[in-house]
Amino acid sequence: SHVASEAVLGALPVGQNSPQQPPLGLYAEQLSGTAFTAPRATNQRSWLYRIAPSVGGSASEPLPSRLQADFSDAAAVAAPDPHRWRPLPLPTGAPVTFVEGLVTMCGAGGPALKEGVAIHLYSCNAPMLDTAFSNSDGDLLLVPQAGALHVVTEFGRMSVEPREVCVVPRGVRFAASPAAGSSGARGYVLETFGPHFRLPELGPIGANGLAEPRDFVYPHAWYEDRTCDFTVVTKLLGRLYATKRTHSVFDVVGWHGNYAPYKYDLRRFHAVNTVSVDHPDPSIFTVLTVPTNEPGVAAADFVIFPPRWLCAEGTFRPPYFHRNCMSEFMGLIDGVYDAKKGGKGGFEPGGCSYHGAGTPHGPDAAAVASASQADTSRPTKFDGGLAFMFETSALLRLTPFAADPSNGMLDTDYGACWEGLPRLFSSAGVANGSNGK
Repeated sequence: SHVASEAVLGALPVGQNSPQQPPLGLYAEQLSGTAFTAPRATNQRSWLYRIAPSVGGSASEPLPSRLQADFSDAAAVAAPDPHRWRPLPLPTGAPVTFVEGLVTMCGAGGPALKEGVAIHLYSCNAPMLDTAFSNSDGDLLLVPQAGALHVVTEFGRMSVEPREVCVVPRGVRFAASPAAGSSGARGYVLETFGPHFRLPELGPIGANGLAEPRDFVYPHAWYEDRTCDFTVVTKLLGRLYATKRTHSVFDVVGWHGNYAPYKYDLRRFHAVNTVSVDHPDPSIFTVLTVPTNEPGVAAADFVIFPPRWLCAEGTFRPPYFHRNCMSEFMGLIDGVYDAKKGGKGGFEPGGCSYHGAGTPHGPDAAAVASASQADTSRPTKFDGGLAFMFETSALLRLTPFAADPSNGMLDTDYGACWEGLPRLFSSAGVANGSNGK
């Protein structure tokens, strides 16, 4: 949708985008999210009216980071086995900002050809003072897990807490900091190198359901007119570069367009589910998607497993055993996931798991034992936690950090969760190949 917002009445010109003299002595600047000639249905851009244009600044200097955009065989590790990690620790002692606390876990493709994805974690305890971050490589989906984020953008400010998510499109400058009074913040980041996030098609579901468009919130214009030593950190082809400015870049007094950051409260998701038998495919819980050119196949899906009623009769209600042509990276915001043991030694809030294409996965032995004997004649409500999945058609590789057992996060005993599955098959009285007839 097209949004218009003013921090000062009259900041937006009327009837044109780039007048000879914009109102209030501002500069008009367009931020393009797609090619000029993209079809109108997918064309994205916004006009920003700011105190100073974005040009200028010192020469860029490289910065160290734990981010990665090279997922070639020489730079990343293939992962045919299931993987699970404990939470990324919150920093103690020295201050760590959001950008400094980012670390890449896995990915595929790359930003140079605008194809593929990367998945990161963040853990920080310090604000981004006089600093902005801009990602030239792709869109960022931020999923807070512990502690709220105060996100300042060129378009305005947003508070994003656990059970909410925030999307910052490619090229938008922002600063993410732990909320005031917080000891730190931790969460997950899905980066997409290609097209932008959009709502999934609803198909036979109809006109309503899943994530409703009206529940996505855009920031109201906000600005600061402040001269200072200001740093803009840009991520380009997986590397960070810093340039110095003489003023804050959060100086947009008004803006309009359809290319802007936004947030969404996952508690507003309208879940649909089976009312007869069988466990439905998790695609019915898709919040946002990034499509490919192949119909129905996503470069990235953001899927949640929300509180919901379970009422399928005579059905194994947890997620089924599965081998997927897609790659699945899961995280847990809070509580437990209904197919895995929770808490220490299990799937912990803040932890994550990865099951690549073709990798067998499914509920652990304890979940199978419980669900196989459950009374399914009565509906039950699952409200014990909120898990999510980043799913992609790409074949992901792990970064050296993610594959390193010495990082203290890799759960090397993950595969043991299936060791207790019993062999219950009995062919007594049935001839092999008779199909029971």
